[in-house]
Amino acid sequence: MNKREFIKKSSVGALGIMLAPSILKGRLPKAKLRTAHIGVGNMGMEDLKAISSHAAVDVVALCDVDALNLSAAHKMHPGARVFFDYRAMLEEMGDGIDAVIVSTPDHTHAPASLMAMEMDKPVYCQKPLTHYVSESREMKRLAAEKGLVTQMGIQVHSFYDYKLATLLIQSGIIGKVHTVHAWSPKNWGYDGPMPQGEDPVPEQLDWNLWLGTSKKQPYKKDMYHPGNWRKLMDYGCGTLGDMGVHIFDTPYNALQLDVPRTITTECRPSNGFGFPEKNTVTYEFHGTEYTGKSLKWVWYDGPRAPELHEDLMLPGMEMKKGNKSADKADENSISLDAGVADENELPEQGAMFVGEKGRLLLPHFMQLPKKIRRGKYVDISKEIAKVSEAHNLGEPIRNYGTEGPKHYHQFVDACLGKDTTTAPFDYAARLTETILLGTIAGRFPGETLHWDAETAQFKEEKANQYLAGDYRNF
Repeated sequence: MNKREFIKKSSVGALGIMLAPSILKGRLPKAKLRTAHIGVGNMGMEDLKAISSHAAVDVVALCDVDALNLSAAHKMHPGARVFFDYRAMLEEMGDGIDAVIVSTPDHTHAPASLMAMEMDKPVYCQKPLTHYVSESREMKRLAAEKGLVTQMGIQVHSFYDYKLATLLIQSGIIGKVHTVHAWSPKNWGYDGPMPQGEDPVPEQLDWNLWLGTSKKQPYKKDMYHPGNWRKLMDYGCGTLGDMGVHIFDTPYNALQLDVPRTITTECRPSNGFGFPEKNTVTYEFHGTEYTGKSLKWVWYDGPRAPELHEDLMLPGMEMKKGNKSADKADENSISLDAGVADENELPEQGAMFVGEKGRLLLPHFMQLPKKIRRGKYVDISKEIAKVSEAHNLGEPIRNYGTEGPKHYHQFVDACLGKDTTTAPFDYAARLTETILLGTIAGRFPGETLHWDAETAQFKEEKANQYLAGDYRNF
């Protein structure tokens, strides 16, 4: 189905005669939240399902640059108006929208979110929050200035095991933390050549709108849309932006970190087009009440990550290169469904806190953290019971289908004045800035970059050009 056919067949069309926003607004009960969704394919479809599963949500607008995505979403919500251009949607719908969900490729997160926020709309935006550091800071500033409800899409932030790990670390279970290791063998990098020539744009796709504010680029089949954009510097943020933001979240939150002061990335030389397929990123942070005077943080991604370090040795593990658990899975199929590793194997993805009184292993995800001291696992069931009871965590539920929507529902309830969000842009912007500084350091492999959080500039002038982008008029 192409764009024209979809508009004709839809009961409401982006370019047709539609109900005025005032009529839409009038038919909604005050207890309802009218949501507009920008990006409804792939993760956008999952976001749509999760948000709309809340009883108080009325989906009133759907937007996507791909007519096939729109068609599938519109079948689920036939009463919603449909658009290809989020700017037209926001301008035409206006007061007929109460909140906006942004689930586009990374390069469009900020342009779409900022337009909605300027119109005083609460925003739920997928991770990572933005494509550029300057955008993260602007979204944080605007959300605070307008007092908007906001939430970044890191749904595991609301899961039992991550809340538990945060409370255990802050209770001092391993003392002051001096090092964090985090890893994912997922490969959202591209070491190949830049594609040559161009292919016909599929009839259902508006390529200009997909590019949005990014520079004009010829369309190449299977290179950008629908999935591989994550691998490319102009549109995504690599594995660090895709999985790092999930796995960083709990240690970052537990240790109450701000942005780092130095960043060093080991990877292949930058080709200016695709992110490296394998990266080791070392951050140094200022200390907090939960760390030593400073904190070292090492991130590993790509095939067979992580390279083993003594801090990652588990009871019964043999020292070897690479992660045995990562070998068991297709690197691009690893997701939120990572299985339980044997006790002498690292989980496919996860984090290790290293402190004065031992280490705490946090698998990703839906698995209890484990304490290791002097080469042996330590029973922490009493500590878990104590913090769980003190903070009313309840019992762990190992069902992503029921647990996944909680983060989304928290946003809806916050918009209705019944809750507060736990990943607002004030927090999400700092976490995302940390991630993005690592991707920038990948352009200068082996060099240590020094970050000044006050001026939002690197000491190394050559790196500052990557903090913001030139928006194309489209």
